[in-house]
Amino acid sequence: MYFDKAGTENTEATLQIAKEEALKRKINHIVVASTCGDTGLKMAEMLEGTGVSLVVVSHNVGFKEPGKDEFDADKARRIVGLGGRVLTATMVLRNTGTAIREKQGYSQQDLIANVLRMLGQGMKVCVEIVAMAADAGLIPFADVVAVAGTSRGADTAVIIGADSSNRFFDIKIREILAKPREF
Repeated sequence: MYFDKAGTENTEATLQIAKEEALKRKINHIVVASTCGDTGLKMAEMLEGTGVSLVVVSHNVGFKEPGKDEFDADKARRIVGLGGRVLTATMVLRNTGTAIREKQGYSQQDLIANVLRMLGQGMKVCVEIVAMAADAGLIPFADVVAVAGTSRGADTAVIIGADSSNRFFDIKIREILAKPREF
């Protein structure tokens, strides 16, 4: 599915595509990016009773302001209550690279992130959250469905061969299920 534009208006369709493709292909793990919990909770509700495992990945604490967790605690409880897991961790393509950029102007992580953004912000985030979930041991090193968006909501879904961040270039984008044409 190619959406004309990026944005939250694509969230329902993207989540539905992710669910349907995971079930059809017998992929037992979906990883979803969710800053505040809205997208993650929608996916958890959609997956209830399917047997598909869900990992919802949020920004690290302090992402926007020191000490602040952007993820809504009530939504996290509801996701867990529906059988999902919530991972709050340092973003693979942001951590020390951002600190280097702020002091020296650019980092190797910026280069990798910007290359992935050539396919859209959601594509960069999909790869990143899969590495984060693999690092935490929450998904197998196998094909998973990853879902992310351009800012809020979801507009990108892909099948990715998961691996850990220290083997970042062994992560394989196998198939694009949904993405915006313009971003």
